[in-house]
Amino acid sequence: MQGQAAQDRAVRPRTPAPEPRPTTTLRQRLAELRGPSVAPHPLDARALAALAANPGCKRRALLDGAGVDKGVLAQALGSPAPFGQSQFAFMRGNAFEARVKADGGAELLRLLYERLGGSSPAPGPDVATPDLSAAGPEGRAARTALALREATAAGGWALLDHPMLALEVAGSPAYLEPDAVVVHPDGRWTVVEIKSFPMIDASADAAKVGAAARQAAVYVLALERVAAVTGGAEVDHRVLLVCPKDFSNLPTASVVDVRKQRAVTRRQLTRLTRIEDIAAALPEGTTFDPACSPQELESAVSAVTAAYAPECLAACELAFHCRARSRAEGAVETLGRSVRGELGGLTTVAGVLAAAAGKEGDPADPTVAALRRAAALRAEALESAAALRAEALESAAVLRERAREEESAVCR
Repeated sequence: MQGQAAQDRAVRPRTPAPEPRPTTTLRQRLAELRGPSVAPHPLDARALAALAANPGCKRRALLDGAGVDKGVLAQALGSPAPFGQSQFAFMRGNAFEARVKADGGAELLRLLYERLGGSSPAPGPDVATPDLSAAGPEGRAARTALALREATAAGGWALLDHPMLALEVAGSPAYLEPDAVVVHPDGRWTVVEIKSFPMIDASADAAKVGAAARQAAVYVLALERVAAVTGGAEVDHRVLLVCPKDFSNLPTASVVDVRKQRAVTRRQLTRLTRIEDIAAALPEGTTFDPACSPQELESAVSAVTAAYAPECLAACELAFHCRARSRAEGAVETLGRSVRGELGGLTTVAGVLAAAAGKEGDPADPTVAALRRAAALRAEALESAAALRAEALESAAVLRERAREEESAVCR
């Protein structure tokens, strides 16, 4: 019997193993999310700095990594962002940058040498200006890395105009283009940021300088990747900010230390969830192609979690869409990150109000206790204000009555 059973198992047909699902590379997956006929939208340093400032937002990480134009997407969703740089500002910025870089960057190099020259000899007319043209961003990034190595090995001054740098963001490469990078004879590399906002009495708007420093910190991080494999190279943590002097079009410069911004950006970038992990969790067929209907785009955007905060309004094209959804859900994030942090486990405005009114929540919870105490103080203040108002109205009525009596006595 045992032999017969063994023979039956031997001749029994085996169930065929399931065929493995076809693998899709990350590049193909991102192209599907973006739309098969949509060119990728480049990720610049400003967007990357904004992304690093909100590392918990998977929605922005995926859209930026896939090269989705968030402005076009917001327009298709019916929530366009009413901000952006005007055409006049673009023209003014381009004209000022051309003036700064005229004559082979002589004025730019003069400003840099005055502030960051150190013990190196002054740059002369033989400053190297390598050609960085190549096919595609990958080719330009490789050409830039080669030019940086060659300039460092030569031991002289070199000016790289609009180099292309690569930085890995959430597992996907991002290509960045600073205004200029200067190579010193001692092997230092300095990032140059050219901005069109004025520097009045050697001082510029602090918010704009901070934004420029965060962008420059991204460039410094990307340069450090190249410097790590280049002998004798060192990336300067000080960047040169070039702006118009006072109300003229003459350039002036200031040195900005970006060590703090660099450390914060590096730490935040490491916290970003890898793009392939976010994409793998999406439903099959999800796409952000602008040719889709608003309902399909709404469903696709809602499939990726966001981390909205009021600060997003100044940095993300989808902020108004996310704010509307956050308000509709009654999320406390609409009140700001600091408020959200103080409320602990209370995640909705309705829950906060219920806890303050004593309808929900554990009285032993310090957050609930603080809310109820605040509600009691508010009720007490309103009651006192109502009593004072009633007293004031009563006093006013007495004064009016007394005035009428005095007026009648005078008439008699």
